[in-house]
Amino acid sequence: MTGKEISKSINAERIRVITMEEDVLQKNDEIAAENRVFLKAKNVVAVNLISSPGSGKTTLLEKTLSDLEGRLRCAVIEGDQQTSNDASRIAATKVPVVQINTLSGCHLEAAQVRSAMQELPMADIDLLLIENIGNLVCPSEFDLGEIGKVAIMSITEGEDKPIKYPLLFHLASVVVLTKLDLLPYLRFDLKRCKEYIRQVNPHAEIIETSVFSGSGLTVWEDYLKNLVSVYRK
Repeated sequence: MTGKEISKSINAERIRVITMEEDVLQKNDEIAAENRVFLKAKNVVAVNLISSPGSGKTTLLEKTLSDLEGRLRCAVIEGDQQTSNDASRIAATKVPVVQINTLSGCHLEAAQVRSAMQELPMADIDLLLIENIGNLVCPSEFDLGEIGKVAIMSITEGEDKPIKYPLLFHLASVVVLTKLDLLPYLRFDLKRCKEYIRQVNPHAEIIETSVFSGSGLTVWEDYLKNLVSVYRK
């Protein structure tokens, strides 16, 4: 095979890969649009929570659900490659929860969320919180039918994550910084981190939180309550 033939073969393969990715995303977007119509008809606000593994996402979610009890009727869709560990933790809060295991998949897709919603009492829900698989890249590309994406970032990850993985932070309506109680013990530049967030998304609200100390949780929970209130007007 000549150099030109090899080049043609590689280019053809690239074209097939790109076409396949476009087809997958297009089909996903179609189902996400259907999910959005379904959620609107049920008067349910869905939020897509995306973060790295170990960001404290599930711990924040547990505390949020506990604090919102009696104020908002919540439900959760849990995404993980394996195990139902996080779903078990959420179930302990007495909130309806459905676990999705993707096996080798690195993100949730709209079709999976559609199936999970069939298992939830949608008529009795105000707020659906979708805890995506721990990953800053792939989940950002897939619309699930949510009203908005929330980027959750622990300060233990380093301040440069917003510019290393900009898509999520660009798309997020709010960025929740977690584990702020550890700030005195880390070489983390909070001011620079905020500047990086503003660099990729000037309009995102930034909320500093610590489940351990309780700081910032009221701001985060008020954000969710206001989101539901505005959506339902």
